[in-house]
Amino acid sequence: MSTTSADAPERASRGTIRLVGVPMDLGAGRRGVDMGPSAIRIAGIRPGLERLGYRVEDDGDVGVPAPETRDPGPPSARYLEPIYHVCNRLRLRVRRTLESGHVPVVLGGDHSIAIGTVSGVAEYHHDHGDKIGLIWVDAHADMNTPDSSPTGNIHGMPLATLLGKGHEKLVGMGGFVPKVEPRHVCLIGIRDIDATEREIVKASGIHAYTMRDVDERGIRAILAESIGHVTDGTAGFHVSFDLDGMDPTCVPGTGTPVKGGIDWREANLLMEMVSDTGRMLSLEITELNPILDVKNQSGEVAVDLVLSAFGKRIL
Repeated sequence: MSTTSADAPERASRGTIRLVGVPMDLGAGRRGVDMGPSAIRIAGIRPGLERLGYRVEDDGDVGVPAPETRDPGPPSARYLEPIYHVCNRLRLRVRRTLESGHVPVVLGGDHSIAIGTVSGVAEYHHDHGDKIGLIWVDAHADMNTPDSSPTGNIHGMPLATLLGKGHEKLVGMGGFVPKVEPRHVCLIGIRDIDATEREIVKASGIHAYTMRDVDERGIRAILAESIGHVTDGTAGFHVSFDLDGMDPTCVPGTGTPVKGGIDWREANLLMEMVSDTGRMLSLEITELNPILDVKNQSGEVAVDLVLSAFGKRIL
């Protein structure tokens, strides 16, 4: 997808994007995603956004302790305490970014960081009397709780947490529950769900689109429908994009790959349609594991997606 110089003047009026890295792998089952933010920066996210005409501030990384320096705590919610503190710090950074009139782009890190990101976005708009929508792209539903999780890894619980289900310490972050209403949530690309979680998703009230739905209906129809759900009565929506939502042939650098995912062109169309709405409030990219990657291919894909979400076009 090439970008012409004509993009810059058109996009310059959109203001400032603030990057926040969260090098956290406390919520995952294997090491490596803590290097994700660095890989995305190395792949050129800042100059790419600047070429589109945006002013970009890099707010650095939220401090995250190494897993081997902390007690994992209860097996049903491993590393609960440090994850809470990291996500709470992230919540405050995201909120301050929105208060400054800037757009937060959060670079992960495992998907448990979404508890902090979405809490910050939702809190800011909640205080202004508004609700937010949520587009969640993932191979997994991320709707387990400590009672249902087979692993105790919190990166499998963030969406449930944001919907008000799970450990009270995480659920209550920001002082209100839920962060987003089920009718304003669209989960896209799921294809690897355990039996208990399947029932949780069915009973949740969210809009869930499996890869069969993507195959049968096409990503354009699903996005058009999803955008209707996440913008109905909201201030706008957050996009939480787990790179394992894509097929491993496109994104080899992720710790939980599942074959049969969204391809490169579908993912970029998704982000282009998000951009077309002008209603995206914030964005995060998660679960990039450079240890498993090939020449930072997945980091470059992550940058492609971010640029498409902010207006990169073929013509």
